[in-house]
Amino acid sequence: MMDIGNRYTPHELEKKWYSTWNEKETFKPKEGNDTFSIVIPPPNITGKLHVGHALNMTLQDVLTRYNRMKGLSTLWLPGEDHAGIATQHVVEKFLRESEGKRREEYGREEFVDRVWDWANEYKDHIRGQIKAMGASVDWSRERFTLDEGLNKAVRKVFVELYNEGLIYKGKYIVNWCPSCGTVLADDEVEHEDENGKFYHIKYYFENSDEYVIIATTRPETMLGDVAVAVHPSDERYKDIVGKNLILPLVNKKIPIISDPYVDPKFGTGMVKITPAHDPNDYQVGLRHNLERIQVMDESAKMTEDCGKYAGMDRYEARKEIVKDLEELNLLEKIEDHKHAVGHCYRCHTTVEPFLMDQWFVKMEPLAKKAIEAVEKEEIKFHPPRWKKVYLNWMSEIRDWCISRQLWWGHRIPVWYCEDCGHINVSENEVHKCEKCGSTNLKQDEDVLDTWFSSALWPFSTLGWPENTKDLEKFYPTSTLVTGFDIIFFWVARMIIMGEKFMNDKPFSDVYITPLVRDKQGRKMSKSLGNGLDPLEVIEKYGTDPMRFTLSILAAQGKDIKLDIKAFEPYSKFANKIWNATRFVLLNMNDFEEIELKDEMLAIEDKWIFTKLSKAVKEVSKAIEEYNFNIGAKTMYEFFWNEFCDWYIESVKDRLKDDNSKRVAQNVLVKVLDNALKLLHPFMPYITEELWQSLPIEHSSEMIITSSWPIFEKSYEIEESNFEKIMQVVRGIRNVKTEMNIAIIKKVEVKFKATNDNFMKKSDSMIKKLGFVSNIEKVSDKPNGTATAYVDDDMEVYVVVGDLIDIEAESARLEKKIGKLNKEVQKFEKKLSNKNFVEKASADVVEETKEKLNDAKVQLEKVEKLYGELK
Repeated sequence: MMDIGNRYTPHELEKKWYSTWNEKETFKPKEGNDTFSIVIPPPNITGKLHVGHALNMTLQDVLTRYNRMKGLSTLWLPGEDHAGIATQHVVEKFLRESEGKRREEYGREEFVDRVWDWANEYKDHIRGQIKAMGASVDWSRERFTLDEGLNKAVRKVFVELYNEGLIYKGKYIVNWCPSCGTVLADDEVEHEDENGKFYHIKYYFENSDEYVIIATTRPETMLGDVAVAVHPSDERYKDIVGKNLILPLVNKKIPIISDPYVDPKFGTGMVKITPAHDPNDYQVGLRHNLERIQVMDESAKMTEDCGKYAGMDRYEARKEIVKDLEELNLLEKIEDHKHAVGHCYRCHTTVEPFLMDQWFVKMEPLAKKAIEAVEKEEIKFHPPRWKKVYLNWMSEIRDWCISRQLWWGHRIPVWYCEDCGHINVSENEVHKCEKCGSTNLKQDEDVLDTWFSSALWPFSTLGWPENTKDLEKFYPTSTLVTGFDIIFFWVARMIIMGEKFMNDKPFSDVYITPLVRDKQGRKMSKSLGNGLDPLEVIEKYGTDPMRFTLSILAAQGKDIKLDIKAFEPYSKFANKIWNATRFVLLNMNDFEEIELKDEMLAIEDKWIFTKLSKAVKEVSKAIEEYNFNIGAKTMYEFFWNEFCDWYIESVKDRLKDDNSKRVAQNVLVKVLDNALKLLHPFMPYITEELWQSLPIEHSSEMIITSSWPIFEKSYEIEESNFEKIMQVVRGIRNVKTEMNIAIIKKVEVKFKATNDNFMKKSDSMIKKLGFVSNIEKVSDKPNGTATAYVDDDMEVYVVVGDLIDIEAESARLEKKIGKLNKEVQKFEKKLSNKNFVEKASADVVEETKEKLNDAKVQLEKVEKLYGELK
């Protein structure tokens, strides 16, 4: 007999087992040809991990532990992302607040050293958080997107793409953040609706008192207008195309041109063309060979060419320009106008379309194989709806601006010759111009977009460009677990780069995690103060309850509504697992492991073995199909309901009998052994601790390296019969509950049946589980009884007449019926309200339907009891 103690203390187990697993190198892949591999979506080194990371880490670890137990050579490779603009932004802010200095005051070299200090500190912090979540990653293979190996891979990719003409430098309209001082990719710009203004401005014809009205939301850019455009088919304006207008305030001639870009139905059907400050206007300018005039600098201040407005901030200039237009009677009117405005995803500053030299990757030729891989389902998205989202975006893909005006990141491997102007592109440092031999070289100041190095993550982390054993064995990886918000930032680019440089997909499956929201359905954010820190959850409840909660809530394609109370039920579940195991161990006196044969097993033994066999299949299928919630729910119901509430209760008497306890003991241990294995991917710590205490010989030293259960036992007749016993007992319990009779109060039971074989065989089990003193066969339903169970062959009644005040109980049930009727009417009225059904979220509507159904079921039960009492 072994006593593990009556208290489940998660933090002691977590510290003990994580260090043990790590020391014994259980996280490293074992030898074998069949593999399973995941590369971690590398967390940014900008701060602590949040509950979304906890969900992501948990689900990756469920997959990893499951496949490790299945016997595959399993690798989960960890690492962190240098996160370019995000990291530089937070470090600059930190240095300004702590030391009062800007990065320019440090100089590039010293500033980058300071960022490395930050990176190393936060890498340690992130490692600690990942470990706290129980993640079984192979720390010996940890990588960083700015380490030397990744730097080598990045340079090789850049040079090869450049040599193939797929990387080029040119002037282009880019998204510019004046605050961060760098260009942003299209998908780094967040568009939000804002209440703005539409300014209707008079543009007079040359040498005429006639004018046209041009509307704009940004009058400050009119200083860079070089034309006004109309649609070629717009009959209203066919006679004025080719004429000149006078640009207000600037007083210079600009032509009226025709271009299909113009929407004749929007506004007046005439638009001003400012090629240096609008991406669409830029394309129009190229088609018509128009001048490009920049009226703003990199700080979003007006340039010297702007006359009296030079040096003004863009918004200050807008006010002055509007004021001057009004004074000159050039402003027809101002209208309120709601429109989408782009903001920097990092600092939320309004983004400015800006014309400048940048480095680009030609994406269209690279995207073809990446599209085919998903179309042919060589790569599958889970849930499948994300496949369409991916393909739609890829079909409209634009060239990728990869240069960033930052100091932190992979420096662009380009050196300009100051003497002959030649561009030297090389994987190695260039000290002499390859064209003229000059040593007067200057490296490009910019760094690469952080997603450039992240795009190589699945193969660069495995040693590419070297032909390593890891690369040969683990590429392509098996699964990517990530959020929907980086499908374009990261997932698409990894597929593109994998197909290009490995000539193979980077992974077979992409599982998109649900979004974690607060209990009101709002996105968690610092500003709302509704975020949950996973480390605080772990401190309060332990890692296993946190992991199990996130797993059981992770339904595919459905957001998770979460608050701190959600972890409470699964903290109780962990305690239930502990206490049930303790009970089993305390009843292992004189335990001897024996081979269990069919003829030795009681009905309840065969029932629990059948249920265990089904649980093994269901949990395995759920994990393999990324239905983590179904796997977790299956184990919750199996362990708490079937194993604890029914099986353990059914064998308690046998454990006290020397003649029958041995089989019961062996069944308990067998079921517990397999159940702990099935729970292990979700709850690694408690299962490892309890599995070690089982009184049987293990084929493995630890559960983490043990074999996944293969259990195929099916006893359909016994399963059916025991299920019928359970239904009868539930019926007896329900009657007791509804009649305010204590569950442990013994009652008499009567039954009517065409054949009483079932009741004869089940008599003792029903008495034990239902707290029944006597069971008697009758020909008709006796007075003073309530019906507990009905089927085609049998009816079961509970004698309640002597145990309750029938009149008082009838009155109570009548009152309860009235209350339930009101609930049903309330939910039906809500669901019949078209406004509610259309405007409420799908989750809320579904929840209301479930509440209506529950109320109806409860009402039917109570009305039946009430009718019997009357």
